[in-house]
Amino acid sequence: MKKVVNILTIAGFMFLGAIQSTYAQEAAEKTFHQELKQRFIEGGPGFMGIVLVALILGLAIAIERIIYLNMATTNTKKLVANVDEALSSGGVEAAKEVCRNTKGPVASIFYQGLERADEGLDAAEKAVVGYGGVQMGLLEKNISWLSLFIALAPMLGFMGTVIGMIGAFDSIAIANDISPAVVAGGIKVALLTTVFGLVVAIILQIFYNYIVSKVDSIVNTMEDASISLIDLLAKYKK
Repeated sequence: MKKVVNILTIAGFMFLGAIQSTYAQEAAEKTFHQELKQRFIEGGPGFMGIVLVALILGLAIAIERIIYLNMATTNTKKLVANVDEALSSGGVEAAKEVCRNTKGPVASIFYQGLERADEGLDAAEKAVVGYGGVQMGLLEKNISWLSLFIALAPMLGFMGTVIGMIGAFDSIAIANDISPAVVAGGIKVALLTTVFGLVVAIILQIFYNYIVSKVDSIVNTMEDASISLIDLLAKYKK
């Protein structure tokens, strides 16, 4: 009889443990998406909505820039070799045709330099430098907006914090009491807006640093390739 009772007791504890683990699993499955949604609603639609808009616009700019910069990346060594071969076999027109059939800012700079090749090396070099500035501007397009959203998101979060604290002090004044229940709502809103603003800024900052490093890499490649083009034109002119 005692054995049966012990077995039933153990089975009961195992059943209770299974129920607890099931509830814990459901709570864990609920976590990220639903918790994020709940915290967003608790933070208030005003400032949290503005911070969310800053995140969406910042990500849209970052993704567009990343796609553009990846498309702008060119195998410059291969391009220089093809231009060199075209200059030696077919002259400037053949080299221009190679540049026309190649995508990217380096090929566009080469084309502008080759367009002025008949006017001398100085004219070709000026064309390369001038058009290089134009291409650099295209590479850096809209990056300033991304930095604006990086700065704006935490500022909006801090503003929500200040407004939440003001609401907490208003609640204290109305209730004439400094109990935790009175101020908890305002302080919670204040902390949530700060957290979301900082999270948005961190996400966009990562994208911003990647984009800036990518632009710097392409610009360095453009400068090296431009020097190579002037050297090729000097060799061709001899």
